[in-house]
Amino acid sequence: MIEVDDLRKEYDGFTAVEGSNFSVPDGEVFGVVGPNGAGKTTTLKMLAGLVEPTAGSASVAGYDAGDPEMRKHLGFLPEESPLYEDMTAVSYLEFFADLYDVPRNVARERIHDTLDRLDLDHRERRIGDMSKGMTRKVAIARSLVNDPDVLIYDEPASGLDPLTTNYIIEFTRDLAVSGKTVVFSAHNLFHVESICDRVAVMNDGRIVARGSVDAIREEHGRTEYHVYTSVEVAGARKENGRYRRTVESMDAVEETRELAARAGGEVEDIQTHTPSLEDIFLEIAQESPDVEGRP
Repeated sequence: MIEVDDLRKEYDGFTAVEGSNFSVPDGEVFGVVGPNGAGKTTTLKMLAGLVEPTAGSASVAGYDAGDPEMRKHLGFLPEESPLYEDMTAVSYLEFFADLYDVPRNVARERIHDTLDRLDLDHRERRIGDMSKGMTRKVAIARSLVNDPDVLIYDEPASGLDPLTTNYIIEFTRDLAVSGKTVVFSAHNLFHVESICDRVAVMNDGRIVARGSVDAIREEHGRTEYHVYTSVEVAGARKENGRYRRTVESMDAVEETRELAARAGGEVEDIQTHTPSLEDIFLEIAQESPDVEGRP
């Protein structure tokens, strides 16, 4: 469980995060999205206890985010996560398990189980000789060595090939299914839309939209109907030998059908276009006012 109340962070008069409020129940994947500089990473670092807020509060797994005890219940994966390259994956993970006082026999079973789930076979290979995708899997496994209740992942699939990216995205979803609470940030909004239960859209340090993707779509997006006719009607555009008229209601669809019939033609096809999270995000970001004092 995560609770955020009026969270704010300033750096020398610059407001990086302003008045964030949200909660994440157990077993949910909560997405935080926004353009570069929106305040996403600062928000995640405050939740992880790595950055002290200027005002407001955040609690993670029942602990204040600044409480060292909280970190026993947290797994954090930053966007950039350098590893000890001279170690093997197993020795590296055993080292971190020791830091969390995980008994060796428990740690060994947990490490190999996690690496099995991540499909990492070359676990005795030196980390410095691994691919970027393999090292990212090791970093994810590191976030799980203490069996945390809450996971905070900042761009977990950043810079990876599509196959590895899809694997990690699905693995993230599986963590929530197993009972973990996941706060997840990513630039690829398709992935966010596919695995997140709810989303917060940030821009200029503020949360400008929040809720399920469907709720955000209903509030900020609009459904369009592409009506294809065999004859030209008012407002239509010729496209591949037929005519397309774009409308926003079923009444307008029926009107198009009547116009086509009067012109001696008919409606040949109707396609529904529902805006993606990316479409909505771009529209929200363009409409959101800048925070005073931002460049």
